[in-house]
Amino acid sequence: MTIAFSSRLRALAICSLAVLASGAGLIPAQAQSIVVMVNGDPITDYDIEQRMKLNFLSTRKQQSRQEVINELIDDKVKIKEGKKFGVEPTASDVDQSFAGMGSRMRLNAEQLTKSLESQGVRPETLKARIKAEIVWTSLVRGRYKERLLVSDKDVAAAVAAAGGDSDQQGQAFEYKMQPIVLIVSNSSNQAVMEARHKEAEALRARVQTCADANNVFKTTANAVIKEIVVKTSADIPPNLRKLLDDTPIGHLTPPEATKQGIQMVALCARTPTTVDTPKKRQIREEMYTKKYEATSKAYLQEVRKAAMIEYR
Repeated sequence: MTIAFSSRLRALAICSLAVLASGAGLIPAQAQSIVVMVNGDPITDYDIEQRMKLNFLSTRKQQSRQEVINELIDDKVKIKEGKKFGVEPTASDVDQSFAGMGSRMRLNAEQLTKSLESQGVRPETLKARIKAEIVWTSLVRGRYKERLLVSDKDVAAAVAAAGGDSDQQGQAFEYKMQPIVLIVSNSSNQAVMEARHKEAEALRARVQTCADANNVFKTTANAVIKEIVVKTSADIPPNLRKLLDDTPIGHLTPPEATKQGIQMVALCARTPTTVDTPKKRQIREEMYTKKYEATSKAYLQEVRKAAMIEYR
């Protein structure tokens, strides 16, 4: 009797919230039909509809309704498991990740919100998915840190099995670089760009050390000398890596047109290092991803088995 009475109270409370929301013009009442209860937390038709729209925007593939329901159930159990271990991202954490996602799409948070709304998706729908991902990543990496480790021995064995390290990737370097830009405004014509390119070539011939580069470009009009950057072979694309390997220490790479103007890079040092080569980095990341996915899948199955999932 107590269980039945509690269930009725819960149902009445949820229905009341739905009526209030629809009365305020927030969410259509018919869209608030509860489909699943997960540990006492409802998943409604509206939740499912919203996630389906969001996923279609992300993948351009139409998922089945049950696939989306399973995904929403997963998010609910992830959030609850996070609370169990004190992993609860703040609204600020979620907003920061939301803004970061927009930035990768060259949009600010407000523009991303408007873009979603124009497609019929509330920003809260994406934020809910982001929150679950933050929680779950923290849980898996935190609880199973040792299990996810990829040893150097395993990486070396995998590299050997893949045919070894080749194409100048057998040795890794640490590059100490200083980018230099001769600024050209966006409104400038091609002739101005070509003139600055010739100027860059002439100045480049005068540089024999990074100290020379600083002295030369400090007195050059509309030139910017950026902070020194240190990267390893594994951090640099193959085309730039070859360019740096072909550049003598202290000299500048050939001038290149960019959005800011004409850019060159002063190579201040190129030092052999024992860190991962590009090939090893790739294999290490692939091995880690494989371990993470297997661990995450097993952990989620365990959490779902312990969850109270009630279809309506």
